[in-house]
Amino acid sequence: MKPFPLWSPLLLLIRPDSMLTFSLPPSRAVPALEALVRQRILILDGAMGTQIQALGLSEEDYAGCGCRHHAERPQKGNNDLLILTQPQAIEEIHFRYAMAGADIVETNTFSATTIAQADYGMESAVEDLNREGARIVRRALDRATALDGRPRFVAGAVGPTNRTASISPDVNDPGYRAVSFDDLRMAYGTQVRALIAGGADLILIETIFDTLNAKAAIFACFEAFAEAGRRLPLMISGTITDASGRTLSGQTPTAFWHSVRHARPFTVGLNCALGAAAMRPHLAELAGVADAAICAYPNAGLPNAFGQYDEGPDETAAQVARFAREGLVNVVGGCCGTTPDHVRAIACAVADLPPRTLV
Repeated sequence: MKPFPLWSPLLLLIRPDSMLTFSLPPSRAVPALEALVRQRILILDGAMGTQIQALGLSEEDYAGCGCRHHAERPQKGNNDLLILTQPQAIEEIHFRYAMAGADIVETNTFSATTIAQADYGMESAVEDLNREGARIVRRALDRATALDGRPRFVAGAVGPTNRTASISPDVNDPGYRAVSFDDLRMAYGTQVRALIAGGADLILIETIFDTLNAKAAIFACFEAFAEAGRRLPLMISGTITDASGRTLSGQTPTAFWHSVRHARPFTVGLNCALGAAAMRPHLAELAGVADAAICAYPNAGLPNAFGQYDEGPDETAAQVARFAREGLVNVVGGCCGTTPDHVRAIACAVADLPPRTLV
């Protein structure tokens, strides 16, 4: 058998501690976040898509008139592109979440990889999207901190892409894969390097439905940290796709944790797909095995027949507060359907509740 090269991603699966990541000096955000998460429950922001849809933007608004990146394909729905074409609107959304109580605010870069942007023909915009995406959040958070003095942190959002490394998209060819580990690793690497360049304080790998995709993102982060000469905190968040209590690639919350614990994440948790009530048992399972801080940001219930979310801020907040009363969480926020009002209600509901105890 031909030996694999020393840089092979397989090393991350076989000997994760052989990586030099943990010998790197931590970024300035690491000690600050580690101290805060032991003092109180931290607040993550809410949904970007819900806020963007409320703007009622047209194709012309999405494509913009001053953006240096152009494609022949329609851009309406390419929410990440608004970082470049509607930066003031995106900054205002981030600012509203910060003022609603969010300690950690995500960049609008969920689909800002070359793989995901290929659907819009916007692969060339990826570096600008991520760099400017982090800068926009930083501006919004600096505005908020100037008003109330509270420190806030920029989370570089890294989504799962629209391809899976573990499952064939062709039922007639189960061995086929639409993407490889290295394809993902390189795409994530481009994204994470630009997020770091833009000033991200931490990296949030979220809505994980295939843990192999997440491993590629983790590996890319380790490479980017080595190049930057500092280690940023990692937040890792999976998604349980149905009542089976498993991810799309078939893992239970316990199996998911054991697959990513080598990354020594700042937080591990769950988001999306489920409302808080349905998420609770899966979150409890994860909290029972993980030795990292636990993060939960559920949807505002389940969508109705029109794809809208009917669960109001007080209802969502009451369910998230139950997570806190049961000692399950260290960081909470909202995913699909949540708004600044949801985040404000969540922040108020957990303000006097202690965080989950960390060893």
